[in-house]
Amino acid sequence: MRHMAQTRFVDDRKGLSQNEGADGKVRTLHPGADRGRGALSNAVGRYEALTRVLGDDGWGLFDEEAPKLDTQFLRDTSRTIIARNQSPDLSFDRSINPYKGCEHGCVYCFARPTHAYLGLSPGVDFESRIFVKPNAAELLRGELANPAYECRPIAIGTNTDPYQPGERRHRITRSILEVLAEHHHPVTIVTKSHLVTRDIDILGPMAEKSLVKVALSVTTLDRKLARAMEPRASAPERRIDAIRVLAQAGIPAAVMVAPVIPALNDAEMETILERARDAGASSAGYIVLRLPLEIKDLFREWLEMRAAGKASHVMALIRGMRNGKDYDPQWGTRMKGTGPYAEMIAQRFRVAIKRLQLNRPRAPLAVNLFSRPQPVTGQLQLL
Repeated sequence: MRHMAQTRFVDDRKGLSQNEGADGKVRTLHPGADRGRGALSNAVGRYEALTRVLGDDGWGLFDEEAPKLDTQFLRDTSRTIIARNQSPDLSFDRSINPYKGCEHGCVYCFARPTHAYLGLSPGVDFESRIFVKPNAAELLRGELANPAYECRPIAIGTNTDPYQPGERRHRITRSILEVLAEHHHPVTIVTKSHLVTRDIDILGPMAEKSLVKVALSVTTLDRKLARAMEPRASAPERRIDAIRVLAQAGIPAAVMVAPVIPALNDAEMETILERARDAGASSAGYIVLRLPLEIKDLFREWLEMRAAGKASHVMALIRGMRNGKDYDPQWGTRMKGTGPYAEMIAQRFRVAIKRLQLNRPRAPLAVNLFSRPQPVTGQLQLL
């Protein structure tokens, strides 16, 4: 039996006792267990009274091979499927997330802190313990059948990716699209996965009725950087190819340069936009990196390990766009940042969009075709 190391100290940020490993580093994950993952640690969430650490009592725990960290799929028991928001920063007021947690493992993912609500870590737990909503289609049909429901576009993939690897087996996103298509309900999709092209048989006919728009998030065209930041997402060229396949099928395709990280991937903005335009993208957007709650520590840890020579410079530029903080949640600026560097990024984006003739005016998605599902009452209808 292994025991926790006896060397102890206090983390001044939380006031929690932790253990120190044999190499002097505080560990929450066995060395090597993060292979193929974005986060490098698995500290407990902010709502937990106690912290979790891994220590070596001198018997060579850290010399052993790391145990394999498999992804676990757990059943989500939510009773509703459509989430509402009133954010002035967002272009939609309702969304669906087929999964909680995301196996893509993007280290910068702003959704990571939501796993703390489940008593899990925003670190490796977020990308290895995924909650699946197997009755999503049934819940959606029921909510659309409500006489008080008013049709507006539903956004899918705004929190976690609807086409993460588990979708191949669980097909929750596809089941949702089947319901939306059946009832002529408009939808927007954001993803980093080429798997979205699997559902062209649904998305194509929806596009003919102006019921769908798909955006591919392309963070970088550098395969090495993409592998480190978003280890289980589709490779950059596969995302560009997905735009091409969708556009050729008549499905409006967009590119999101997101997140823009100063001194790490921001120099690629124009190239990404041009590659996406050439593939058939008709619109584009960008979002500057956000580091709320636990993400700031996870990202800083990643920077120091994966991009040590740039870490201090990157963080200094980030704070320069966030009023001297790691993150500033102010409405109106949280997506783009403030200050000279943020304005430079915005200006570059505007110039590139104009040059590439992207974001031309386009008719909004249709809401007038919606046909409400008949409520299931168990009572026969008179003919």
